[in-house]
Formats: sequence, C-alpha cells, structure tokens
Amino acid sequence: MGTKDSSRAGHGRPVAGPGAPPSGLLDLLSVAAVVLDANGQVVFWSPKAEDLFGYTAAEALGQQAARLTVHEEHRAEVIRLFARIIESGTDWAGSFPIRHKDGSTRLVEFRNMRLLDDLGGVYALGLAADQAAVERIERDASLAMRLVSQSPVGLAILDPDLRYLAVNPALERITGQSAAERLGRPVGEILTYLDTNPEARLRRVLETGESVVDRHIVCRPPADPDHEHAWSVSYYRLEDSGGRVLGLAYSVIDVTERHRAAAEVAQARQRLALIAQASACVGSTLDLETTARELADIVVPVLADVAAVDVLDSALDGRSASREGPARFRALAVSAAHSTEAVRAADPPGGLATYDSDRLITRCVRTRQPVLVPHTTRQDLERIARHGEAASLLEAAGVHSYLAVPLLARGEVLGALDLARTLNPAPFDEDDAFLACELATRAAVCIDNARGYQAQRQTALTLQRSLLPERPSHLPGLEVACRYQPAGAACEIGGDWYDAVPFQGDRTALVVGDVMGSGIKAAATMGQLRSAARAFAELAVAPAEALHHLDHLTEGVEQTITTCIYCVYDPHRGTCEICLAGHLPPVLIRLGRAARLLDLPTGAPLGVGGVPFEAATITFHPGDELVLYTDGLVETRSEPIDARLDTLLDALTATRGHDLEGTCDRLLEILRPPGGEDDVALLIARALPFGNGAV
Repeated sequence: MGTKDSSRAGHGRPVAGPGAPPSGLLDLLSVAAVVLDANGQVVFWSPKAEDLFGYTAAEALGQQAARLTVHEEHRAEVIRLFARIIESGTDWAGSFPIRHKDGSTRLVEFRNMRLLDDLGGVYALGLAADQAAVERIERDASLAMRLVSQSPVGLAILDPDLRYLAVNPALERITGQSAAERLGRPVGEILTYLDTNPEARLRRVLETGESVVDRHIVCRPPADPDHEHAWSVSYYRLEDSGGRVLGLAYSVIDVTERHRAAAEVAQARQRLALIAQASACVGSTLDLETTARELADIVVPVLADVAAVDVLDSALDGRSASREGPARFRALAVSAAHSTEAVRAADPPGGLATYDSDRLITRCVRTRQPVLVPHTTRQDLERIARHGEAASLLEAAGVHSYLAVPLLARGEVLGALDLARTLNPAPFDEDDAFLACELATRAAVCIDNARGYQAQRQTALTLQRSLLPERPSHLPGLEVACRYQPAGAACEIGGDWYDAVPFQGDRTALVVGDVMGSGIKAAATMGQLRSAARAFAELAVAPAEALHHLDHLTEGVEQTITTCIYCVYDPHRGTCEICLAGHLPPVLIRLGRAARLLDLPTGAPLGVGGVPFEAATITFHPGDELVLYTDGLVETRSEPIDARLDTLLDALTATRGHDLEGTCDRLLEILRPPGGEDDVALLIARALPFGNGAV
C-alpha cells in the first residue's frame, strides 16, 4: 500500500495459539509436499500432491520421482539439480514443467530444500504449487496493491487492537498525516481532532461486523486547523476466507469542496434570512435603546458571539462628531450568545465611555469604514478595549476575531456596531464585514428615527409639562391630587391637561381636557385652551358659559376637536356644578357608598360649534370625592370601554377614603399599561369641612 507494516509480532496480528484457525492463503495455493530420499525415491506424498500430479500415495511411494513426474527430455536437468541440493544443501526455487498422470504437461512452482534426520540421513523436500494459481494470486495481490496505492480514496488497515498496519498515500494527503505518524499507533492517539469518539465506533464495527457506510464527518485536521474539511467515511471488518477476523479497514473520501459549496449556499440563504429578519424586527419601536438592543440581539449568534451597539454622544445631542482626539460613546446595548467575560469588558448600556484616538472603534467612526481583525493578538485586544483590564477580560473570554462597522444614516455617522467571536472558530472575513455593514446601515436609519423621535418626544413632553399648572397652595374646602402621565410614543404626547383654579367666593374651578391629536401642536393648543379656561374661571363664568366661550375660541385654533369637563365647587353651598363637552363622565364617591359614574348630559366636543352646553349641579359634602380623567386612563384597543370603566369604579371603591396621592398612583398602576398609547390627565378632589357654610 505504499507504506511500511507495523513492527509488532506477526505484522500486528496477535500470536496464534495452538487452536488458532489456519490462514486461507495456503488453501488458495494448494501447496503439495513431497519428500525424496538420497536416491530420489519418493518416501512421503501429501494429499495435495495427489491433486497436483494425479498419482495416489500408493502409486508414488517408492518410485523414482524423476521417472514418475518428469518428461524424459528434462530428467537429466532434474537429476543434476537434485544432486546439487543433496550434496551442497543449497535450496532451489523456480518453475518447472511436470508430467501429470493423465499425460498432460503442467508448469509447477517449486521450492526445494535438503532435510537431515537424527541418524544423518539426507532427504530432499519439495513444495510445489500450480504456477497458474501462484501467478493468479500474485496478480491479484499486485493489482490490489496498485489500486490501493493509486486510489484517490484514502484507505487504512487496522489490526484487531485498532492499531494502524497500513495507510495509502491518498489518506496521507487527505488528512495531512504521514504513514510514519500512524503505523503501530492506536486510532485513539491519531484521530484526536474528531468531535466524536471514533475508537468506540470502530470497536463496535469490529465486534459486530456491521459496516458503517458513507458517514459524513466535518472536522479541522491538524494540517489545516483554520478551515473545515468534510469527509465521507466507511468502516468495515476484514475477514479471511475462513471467517477469521483479521482487523478492520476504513476508507475516507474528501468531499470538502461539495461541503463548502453547500455551506456557501446555506450561508447565503441564512444571510438573506438575517437581513429580512432585521428589516422586520429592528426598529419595531421608536425607542432608541430598544432599537439598539434589537440590532445586537439579531446578529447573535448567527454573525457573532458578542455584539455591542455604541452611539456617539455628540449624535445624541445633535452635535457634529469631532474629527480628531478621543471619541465619546454612549453604550446602548450588549448581547452575547453565552455567558462570557467579554460582556464584562463591554461598556454597560446607558453609560458613557471615552475611547482614545488609537482605538479601533474610534478609527471606525472617524474613517466611516469597517475595521476587520481576522485573528486578534494581545496588542489588538488592547486597541479594541477601552483600558487594559477590559483587554484582559477579552483575552480570558477567548476573543479571537473582531469586526467593527459604522452606523451611517443620512450621511451622518451615529456610532458603531462591535462584533467579536469566541466560541465560533471561524475568523471574520470580508463577507461578514459586508453583511454587518448591510445590517448596520438598515439599523442606523431606525436608530436615527428613534433619535429624532426621542428629541421630538422630549420637546413635546417639556412643552406639555411647562404648560401644566403649578399645584395651588390652598383650595378652600377642597383637597386635590393630580397626575399627568405622557404616552409611550412621542407622537401621542401633548393633548391632555388638568387645572384647579380658586376664584372669588371661595369657589374652585376644576378642569380636565383632552385635545384630540398629538405632538407639539396638540400641546400648544392645550396651552391656549388651558389659559383661556383659567381666565374664564377668574371671571367667575359659569361652566356652561365657559365651555361656550372655549368652543368659540377653537374656531381659530388648528386643533379644533377637544373634549372637556368643567366643574365649579362652592364650599359654602356644598355643591358642584358640572358641564361636559363630549367628555367621559366623572366618578362620584360618597361616604359609605360604592363609586359610580354620574349620569350627566354629555354635550358635544369643543370645535363642533353651534351645540349648547348643559350643566348639572350635585351636592358635594365633606368626604365626598370627585374623579375627573381623560380617556387615556380607561380606553385600550384590547378591552371594551365598559369593562375598563367597571375596573375604574372597583378600584375607586377599594381606595375610598384613602390618601388621594396614593389613590392616583394606585389607579395608574391598575389601569395604565406600560408604554400606554395615549397620555393621561387625572384629578381627584375631596370635599373638606369648611367654616360655617359646610353642609
């Protein structure tokens, strides 16, 4: 097989005991044994000699062998060779024509040697086999050796102890291991780079005789540890013609190119799927941190084992990024496929971090180009990490490959996406960089939208809060608690307000309104209406008349549809006059009674125009509570409004008589979902005992 055999006894085969079965080779050769005395007479004749020469032992014994088996023209030569063997003891081997009993001539392969007995007698032993059989076996063996040595299929032969007896050149080429490295050694010492336990599988084949055919193996052989190789292997037991187990053989076909082609197709599909998934999942909200986290999560573990999204602090503030010196980043998200020290090395989300100008992430955002380090060294890790301790953590985590790509949106660099590989043994390559840039570009637009949304939301929220009133220091005969909670999205902020305005006669105007629409325009409109409602309260205008004037004012305001509830509480009379403009009814809670919705004329929203408003007066005694609210507290897309109003009444009944501030918090906790779609204004008023006019 183009190799050397093992040096173990019997060429790796265990030494046979007395009862060991014979090899089948001698049977194939059909070797005949003949012994002649010094005179050339036959003294021993084996059964195989009968088959080869045609004479029985009875016919041959005592006969001159030359006369019996050799043609007359060859006898002189035979006698001469026989005499040389007897006299000198020199062996002779070769082919010679013999005469068969049936008269035919056959060419026979001979091995002749002298024998001596204990009495000094001299004999000649002849071992003979049909030359055609010998040539057939030699031809078959030679052909087998040629096929093995020239085969493109890797072949190995193992003894029953699973030690290598031979390997062919193809196996040396495929695995990168020479025959000298293998021969005489067990497979367990050689195939250490395979993930599975090949020795156990081979042992099972040896014991059961059940072959394993076309088993697919993917590995990184020692000769090429940076790349995956794919092999198709087969294991089968070797037996002789008598069924004796000789060992085991296995074949290896290199299918790496086919495997890589299939892997490239699968990888292309995976990357297209990743891009499609990113388009669907990244930017699902207009929250900056959520968008960054979605980007980090989607690249792990398909593209990287660890991912971090860092945005330039200047980009968040709307400033131009500096072109030199250190870069200041705000970490937004970190994601990892497994628990790793690399997460500790990353900057915690929400924190600010400054990276020197020689750091790779700084180079990435300054050049606006990807930074690819296929195989990282300690020096590279020190340029990746912010400081030496973080570099040590990256080294301990096994970071061996690094990639940073810029987040570019609308011509502006917002930050960078950092990627690292620890468990994935493959280094980042140009294809990975291209995919990361594609994902980063798509995500950067979403991050830019989220950044704009955040700025808009903050502006609207600041305007909204600036337009809400300060809590009055004293309201005659009245305790009030108020809450404003913005919507989860910037586009929903701005339309709701509350107010409590004391005016002449110890009276108090309580107002809650909701400008339909959202954003900065809604907040501005709300500010105008709140100021006008406060002015009407100062003029002691009755609720219905005040809503009439507010309705008239909306004709000149862009946001024209507004719901409002306007109440005037008189502590001297113990009454509360209430008027609605398309608003949800208030809740009244009397001492010792369950909370209930007041049945009042609903009226039309402000901005409809031409619809009169009708007020109603209720008694409002000390201890009674009145709850005014906007629809953001009770309306959702998933539950009917009646069910939500029942929940509101149950909550108010349960908190009846409690601290009003705590009641506000409790209502928001029960009814307000996280990230609600609409803002909420809430006002709870409780009547207090008031001088001699208290009822």
